[in-house]
Amino acid sequence: MSDVRRTDAVLLLVAIVWGSSYLSAQTATAALPVLLVLFARYALSALACLGLVLSRRGARRWTRAELRAGVPLGLTQAAVLIVETYGVAHTTAANAGLIISLTIVLTPLLDRSGRSGGLPAAFYAATGVCVLAVALLMSGNGFHAPRLGDLLMLGAAVVRAGHVVLVGRLTVGRAIRPLHLTTVQTLVGTVLFLPAAGADLPTLVHADAATWTQLVYLALFCSVFAFLAQTWAVQRSSASRASLLLGTEPLWAVAVGIALGGEHLTPLTGVGAALMLTGTYWGQAVERTHRTEHPTEKDLTCPSTTPPRTPPRDATPPRSTLKDTTPTRT
Repeated sequence: MSDVRRTDAVLLLVAIVWGSSYLSAQTATAALPVLLVLFARYALSALACLGLVLSRRGARRWTRAELRAGVPLGLTQAAVLIVETYGVAHTTAANAGLIISLTIVLTPLLDRSGRSGGLPAAFYAATGVCVLAVALLMSGNGFHAPRLGDLLMLGAAVVRAGHVVLVGRLTVGRAIRPLHLTTVQTLVGTVLFLPAAGADLPTLVHADAATWTQLVYLALFCSVFAFLAQTWAVQRSSASRASLLLGTEPLWAVAVGIALGGEHLTPLTGVGAALMLTGTYWGQAVERTHRTEHPTEKDLTCPSTTPPRTPPRDATPPRSTLKDTTPTRT
């Protein structure tokens, strides 16, 4: 296998893993309280990240910049996961994966720092397509009051977009190692969720093997593995190529939800899914072109190779010196 094909395969595997995470989270929260699931996921991720950091000789210490960025980002990341996990627990895995992809068009709307002029009209048209898609996804078999889970996923997309903007502002131009920053974030989340989950820890200890399998998969594959694999692959690929492959995540969320979760798309939600994918890809392409034609000073000094993301869950931009308004998995 050539290096290009190997890199593409890794990026596609990351998209598949992330797409499957919604059903895994839904399955885990059906057996355990949401806050307990979050604590277990964070704790397992933190242990794995700490093990990786400690295994690297000469690179075990954290810098002040990594700690100063990691703590607030850990808090905002935890906020994203609280809203997202509660949302997944009250909607379908397919809807969750599609609605959260709104992050792609919401992030440029929030991150306008240092950029002259507004976004092109085509971008707002793409955003309108996404809004229509959300309405159709929430409709199910017919138009009715929005479901709680869908509204929470919509809120999660907004919070995630804010988190992505903050990631850029706290890491651009600073010597921050992604693994060390992610380790700080997972430790912050572990400490944050421990008091809330403490009373239910006996339930976690006595959880069955199937539930533990979902927790381990969420922590080690959807978080640690996917982050490291993304970082490795993005450094060996172009932004456009990486974004195309990672942007297939909603498709995998739908495929996994239907194939393994027994979900199905009604005609209305099927149209909504198609419109969501069209709108996010369109908006992403328009924003990337606009950024190229109207670069900021940071864009000129820090050319972007960060791929867009709908999603996280536990990642930061592959390189702290890169600037991009398209979201990465967090």
